[in-house]
Amino acid sequence: MASEEAPLLSNNKQNPKRTPLPTVQLGILLLLRLCEPMMSHSIYPYINQLISELDITGGDKRKVGYYAGLIESLFFATQATTVFKWSSASDHVGRKPILLFGLIGGAMSMLLFGLSRTFWLLVLSRCLCGLLNGNVGVIRSVLGELTDTTNRAEGFALLPVVWAVGETIGPLIGGSLSRPHERFPDTFSGRFWRQYPYFLPCLAIASIILVVFVVAVFFLKETVPRRRSAQEAADNIVSQPVSEPVPLRKLLVYPILLSISNYIALAFFEINLLALIPLFMAMPTSIGGMESPPARIGYALGSYGTFVCIYQTLFFAKIVRRFGERRVFITSMSMIPLVFLLFPVMSMVSKNHGPTWIVWVLLATMLLLMSIMDMGFGCISIYITTAAPSKRSLGATNGLSQTAVSVSRAVGPAMATSLFSLSVERNLLGGYLVYAILFSLSCLALPLAMRLPHQVWEEKD
Repeated sequence: MASEEAPLLSNNKQNPKRTPLPTVQLGILLLLRLCEPMMSHSIYPYINQLISELDITGGDKRKVGYYAGLIESLFFATQATTVFKWSSASDHVGRKPILLFGLIGGAMSMLLFGLSRTFWLLVLSRCLCGLLNGNVGVIRSVLGELTDTTNRAEGFALLPVVWAVGETIGPLIGGSLSRPHERFPDTFSGRFWRQYPYFLPCLAIASIILVVFVVAVFFLKETVPRRRSAQEAADNIVSQPVSEPVPLRKLLVYPILLSISNYIALAFFEINLLALIPLFMAMPTSIGGMESPPARIGYALGSYGTFVCIYQTLFFAKIVRRFGERRVFITSMSMIPLVFLLFPVMSMVSKNHGPTWIVWVLLATMLLLMSIMDMGFGCISIYITTAAPSKRSLGATNGLSQTAVSVSRAVGPAMATSLFSLSVERNLLGGYLVYAILFSLSCLALPLAMRLPHQVWEEKD
């Protein structure tokens, strides 16, 4: 039996036969993965309108971005403080208990968000959602344990697909079910629904999470080997002992740090875009927005998620196998500057002519480029997983990566939306300073992507 301290994946060039993916366990794992994007993205279609209704800005819609960005960032900011602990703990107590606790925490915090009618209650609920949910790092660890070098591309291709499904379902639920007393007056005409107009989408998300929790309780299997007692070890001395997780200082090595740095860059720009697009669509045409209602924003984001889901399911593994993880990742990062260039063009057209068909075509083009960008997540996940020093360190490695990425995702929305409001409020660079800054930063990220090796870490000669 090979030592677990050896590279996690071995070069399997002499045995090209692919190991079948464990369908049932993989399916349950993907259901768990579905929950986070639904929680984080379901508020995007209505958060700007909610902030306006709370009268925090004094009626000045140019200032909405400051507060909306803060709310959107809080989930990732608080997640960053605990996700490494949750992932590291899963190396010791097992993956399943941590995953189940994260689901319960997410469901409860969503219900609290829907019942919040003050700014500080919104802040509290998003903080709790991030603090109690460290599942993303644990899920990557389980996937690394369920796959090997022959089927890892197919396995990790499904993570961005499921994220895209969550990006589809979340905004659709958030946009379609918000303010139900107006949209469905025959069913939701009571005082409760008028007092809490955004509780229904939160209830729907929480219900889905609780269903996933029940499925995981009964059917998800533990992938971390059980620690043997001293007597068991004595009775089976010929068996190889399970390696212990390595300490944090041993994870701070070049392969892991380079992979995580690229993950940070990709996640930072993606979350910036996901915060800017609904804000841009919600703002009045007088300041270059599209003045779209929450439902329309939800449909736009949902359509994007649907396309990403179909595209990555059909083509990601084939593209990666044909061109390699590095080339696909660099291509993904190259799409980001182009996306930021489209924003001022859309804004100028909308400001002068309103949200005409030209603006919608440009928006569709932007979402198409973002779907190519999203392929980078599957690629960089493979780099991070294969950089782990041992299987028992997968949790800590993915926890470290998710901690860093959560910080970047916390900074992203608050920075992007605040820059948006600052740019239009003070007419900086014609109101387009935010796009100039993000375009420049995205160009600086390309050299970092080019430092990735041509083969993932174990496959290097």
